[in-house]
Amino acid sequence: MMEYQTYPPHRDLSSIIKCYWTLEVETSENNGKQIIVPDGCIEMAFLLGDGIKRFTSDDRYVIQPSAMVIGQITKPFAIEPLGYVNTFAVRFYPYGFSAIHSIGMEKLKDKETDLFELFGTRISTELSKQIREANDTKERIHIIENFLLDQFKEKSNQERVVQMAFDTLNKSQGSASIRSIGKLDSSKIRDLERKFLKQVGVSPKQLGKIIRLQTALRLMLDENDKTLTQIAYDSDYYDQSHFIKDFKQVTGLNPSDLFGDKSFLLSTIFYKKE
Repeated sequence: MMEYQTYPPHRDLSSIIKCYWTLEVETSENNGKQIIVPDGCIEMAFLLGDGIKRFTSDDRYVIQPSAMVIGQITKPFAIEPLGYVNTFAVRFYPYGFSAIHSIGMEKLKDKETDLFELFGTRISTELSKQIREANDTKERIHIIENFLLDQFKEKSNQERVVQMAFDTLNKSQGSASIRSIGKLDSSKIRDLERKFLKQVGVSPKQLGKIIRLQTALRLMLDENDKTLTQIAYDSDYYDQSHFIKDFKQVTGLNPSDLFGDKSFLLSTIFYKKE
């Protein structure tokens, strides 16, 4: 059994949280190493099963903490379950986690950070215990929402420029240039880039690349009769080679490997459910 489900957030958190999600995979259904394709979001995850290792090279890995925050992913991110998978997680919008924590999001990029490093041992231990001992997903959502609502700080109008820039990038499927976002001059562009690194963890250009890649991936999954050239143009890539270059940069593989390589199985499940 492999079951992935998403759940909507509380209305008071819907501006910063995209969804909650759960993933359950029986040991017999594990498909070895999995490549997680970037989606531009930051995740807070609780591993309730047998644990997961993340590869730092072809043959080296770290064991992921049982309660962690995964920052922006900008390069191949390969994981492998140690057995039974049972995960409960919060998927924040790119700027969302900065609303509950003051750390610069660029410090979380391309890695997992143990919850105790961000919220302290007492708070993270108690939260993890409550999540683990909860009876079901509904109770876990109630627990995490109480925690997040306590942490949530209303952002100033000035800081909302990052959210507006993200909305522009998202509507353009990642193709909008930073200069076109709000018709900014050079000094304001530099200020927006600094805010992006602080609140999102990557630059507007990097996030736009990830959003555009998302668009292409969904087209590949939903309209698999299209050629790579058609998908590249429909996703606003200059040409097919540009698309292939971006895809290899963040996954380490060619787009044509998506359907034939079992290491993409989790990513295709995640994207089909969006």
